[in-house]
Amino acid sequence: MGTPITTTDPEVDALKAGDEQTFEALTRRHSAAMLRLAMAYVRDRETAEDVVQETWITFLRTLGRFEGRSSLRTWLFGILANVARARRRRESRLVTFTSLLGLGGTDSRRPTVDPARFASDGSWRTPPPSWSALPEQVLESRETLAEVQSAIDGLPARLREVIVLRDVAGWEADEVCDLLRISAGNQRIRLHRARSAVRQKLEDRLR
Repeated sequence: MGTPITTTDPEVDALKAGDEQTFEALTRRHSAAMLRLAMAYVRDRETAEDVVQETWITFLRTLGRFEGRSSLRTWLFGILANVARARRRRESRLVTFTSLLGLGGTDSRRPTVDPARFASDGSWRTPPPSWSALPEQVLESRETLAEVQSAIDGLPARLREVIVLRDVAGWEADEVCDLLRISAGNQRIRLHRARSAVRQKLEDRLR
């Protein structure tokens, strides 16, 4: 093997040197967000936990090739996305009895929000009703939060991954673009559609 590539990042250099405390700190910092993103792909917690575990194993095996062209976090989550997508592809090949019978499931081609609510440029024709008059305890209730999670879970994967990264994990738009290798415009469109779908579901509940 060749000489390990060094970087100007002390954390990366410590990881490459096998510092266990640095690695433990890294797992504490990112594992929860990794699990949330994994579930955006596989929708099953046990499978998502397997994805996170496989990601860490791949991360350690390939760490010597990290050259700092992106942030360590983007590189780590890029591994996670690849692992999760591969797992989803494998699982999608399994044929269930419900699919054989033509039961269950949703039509992925169906718009998540009524297209009539948007103008030609993608903006709202009329703004959604304000929730400012609703009691705070309603907006922050366990039932409302569960409804938000359910709405996110029901999104197509390409929308779900963006809203999880932006609104759950708190990533910036440019970080999401780098991770998913999509344009800024594409990121905005996906996020807008995802947020609109979630809001639609909440509107139905909070009327």
